[in-house]
Amino acid sequence: MSRFVRAAQTTQSLSLAAMEEASRAGLRVADLEHLFLALVISDQPAGGALRSMGIDLDGARRAVEEERAAQLASLGIEASFPEAGRIVFHETDGYEWSKRASDLIARSISRDDKGDAAAVLRELVTEPSGLIASILDRLGATPRAVLDRLAPFDVPVEGTATTSGETEGRVTGSIETFVAAPIEEVWRFLVDPRAIPDWEMSIGTIDHGDQDPIPGMVWRGLAPVRRPDGKPLTVKPRFRRRSIELVAAHRPERIAWSFAYPDAPQGSPILTEFTLAATVGGTQVQITRSWSRRQGWRMLVVYPLRSVQKFIVWITLFQTGSAVSRAFR
Repeated sequence: MSRFVRAAQTTQSLSLAAMEEASRAGLRVADLEHLFLALVISDQPAGGALRSMGIDLDGARRAVEEERAAQLASLGIEASFPEAGRIVFHETDGYEWSKRASDLIARSISRDDKGDAAAVLRELVTEPSGLIASILDRLGATPRAVLDRLAPFDVPVEGTATTSGETEGRVTGSIETFVAAPIEEVWRFLVDPRAIPDWEMSIGTIDHGDQDPIPGMVWRGLAPVRRPDGKPLTVKPRFRRRSIELVAAHRPERIAWSFAYPDAPQGSPILTEFTLAATVGGTQVQITRSWSRRQGWRMLVVYPLRSVQKFIVWITLFQTGSAVSRAFR
């Protein structure tokens, strides 16, 4: 993976997580503390280094809140903040970085040849305001300790999303994401058909019963009629219905779902697989999506569009991974 692509993906993933954290407090501007929270749940080595020090999301959130209150108290301001709510970033708009946060990210990319989250973390813990140093102090850590712990984790980051048309005639893409929850909880969420609309954007509702899901069972889903922000969606008739089959459910490490359009039989079913592994502070989830590659003249038409196809695959996988992570935050 090129430095440019890695930097772009790192910026995208950190921006989404940071702005989601800002949205919990009703804020529209993500600042340094939100960037720190995003790094705590990053699937890259930077997140692993922080979590290996015992810094988890709940603790980091508390430290951020305590530091904010302490700063106001130092100014003689006594105020109580409303309790943070759920993430509403995906239901709202108008979010942006603070200038000092965007400048910090830009510096990390320009000074480091990897363009990964570790570069951002190194820049963040040494930023001159002392905000992150104070937050780390509340967590029983120091900037020096973070940098020392990061060193063994600071290995080259391979691509988090890959596509290939050479795997048994199938187009395949994969991505990894960190989920701040035990592996058993994540498995139960991903194997539950009722939770599918929470992570699969093409499903708005699904018919389900109370029976336990068993591989081979099929459900019917309908496309969403509105976006998460309430704006209406227009869906072509042949794409309104989805056939959803549980292909595999091996507890607690693998779940696979197949999605097809019964009214568009010429389309290829899409297989979405989740591979789970317990890790420090939560669960590492690999998400793989694949479908049959077109043959004949259709392949000649699609071939020049492979770069676009790779980007679309990465975006859809990124959205799925972000939705799974968000469900436990």
